[in-house]
Parts: sequence; C-alpha cells; structure tokens
Amino acid sequence: MKFRRSERLIDMTNYLLDHPRQLVPLTFFAERYASAKSSISEDLAIIKETFENRGIGTIQTVPGASGGVKFFVKVSREQAEPFINELCELIANPDRLLPGGYLYLTDILGNPQVVQKAGRIIASAYTETKIDVVMTVATKGIPLAYAVASQLNVPVVIVRRDSKVTEGPTVSINYVSGSTKRIQTMVLSKRSMREGSRVLIVDDFMKAGGTVMGMISLLEEFNGHLAGIAVLVEAEKIQERLVDEYTSLVQLSDVDVKEKEINVQPGNFLKNKWREK
Repeated sequence: MKFRRSERLIDMTNYLLDHPRQLVPLTFFAERYASAKSSISEDLAIIKETFENRGIGTIQTVPGASGGVKFFVKVSREQAEPFINELCELIANPDRLLPGGYLYLTDILGNPQVVQKAGRIIASAYTETKIDVVMTVATKGIPLAYAVASQLNVPVVIVRRDSKVTEGPTVSINYVSGSTKRIQTMVLSKRSMREGSRVLIVDDFMKAGGTVMGMISLLEEFNGHLAGIAVLVEAEKIQERLVDEYTSLVQLSDVDVKEKEINVQPGNFLKNKWREK
C-alpha cells in the first residue's frame, strides 16, 4: 500500500511522539510506507522544522549503517512560562489550606492535562541526560513520575513505605525525615531496578528533602547513579535544605494559616533552563 505524503507525515509524527529518545532506522519508515529513503528524509526534515518552530521538540539524526533518527521533547519558554504561572495561581487558592498548614494538591495531581504538561516540562530539562528509570515514592508523586517517564521513554520505579507480598524480596532502609526529624522506613523491590541504573527522582512536593535523601540512600543499595531530582512544588523557607541540585516548577514561599494566604512563585526551572538568556 502506497502512502501519500500527508498520510506519512501524520503517522510518522504520531510514531515519533509515542517513542521519544528511541532510535528509529530510516529503513523502518521506508518499509512501513513503501517509500524511498530520500522521501522519508524529506518528510523528517518537514517534521523537524515544524517541531522546532512550535516548541514541541527536535529530531536528531544518527549517522552510520545502524543509525536513524531520535525524537527529543523540548519545551519553549513561551509554552512553559504561562503554564507554570497558571499552576502558581491554582496552588495559591486559599481553599487549598488544610489544618497544620498543609496544602491540598490531589486535584492537581489527578488532572491528566495538568500532570501531562508538567511531566513534559520536567522531562525537557533531562531529555538529553542518560536516564534508565524514573523513581518516586508512593503515592502522590506517582502520576507525575509516569508523566515524566512517558516523555523520556523509561520505566517507573515506586518506593513504598512498607513491603508487599506481591513485590517479592525487597531492600529496606531507614532515613530521617528532613522536616519532622523522625526516623522512617522505605522499601524497594529487588526486581524493580537493575544495578548501576541511572535514576531521575521525581516527587510532588519537597520540604527539607529528607524523603529525597532517603531515595538516594536506597539507590546506593543498588549501586545506582543519581541522574537528577525534579519536584512539582518546593518549600522555600527551610532552615536546612538537604538537597542542593534539583529542578522545581513551583516554589512555595509562605503559608499564612491565620490570614488564609498562600504565597507561591515560579520555581527554578525557568531560571535554570534559560539562564544563558
């Protein structure tokens, strides 16, 4: 069956978006559409230009007999900034205040559109970093972790507070919570991650960073390597931050329970991503 160019462009675009960071040989597309490699190359040039102009991503060509093309997600500042500002407005709603100064974020983390956009933005910061798995801790960070992992085309590893029979043999560690200073436990199935894996830690909220440090300690039990840390929201006014290098979309500046005010601002993503600009 012979495909028209318009049909090829639509199907190739969809395939590349569904398989980010995966090497796709030109012969794969040539056989898929019964077309010459020269035609496929022209199609890819059109898609690449459109992706870059629209801030969707970029297509890199890998030369050689075993080469092909790879799609990498990219997010333009024009796309990221309005979304992050909108996210700040959502989180600043005083109705989110819970007893003890906690914030209700479940509706945001349960909104597929918001989570997918946030995941795409976070993934864009690590799209060219070698990452084997995305790690998060149960349970609220799971949707965001999957959103990031889908854009990086890697599996998700979920750290739990207690072991489950269905997890099989597990590795368990104790860690000190950065905010409460209490000793807590986290476990990870031995089958969930290969030794030596490069790991991106993703979480929904970070205070002092005790939970993140716990996951880093857990990585050491697997001889893993930390590739990065990313959070949706970080708390700003923390006396002792246990984590230095990380990416955040939103920064929680202050919570005034009495006045019912939540002060938030964009996190360090915009500043770090476009520092040179």
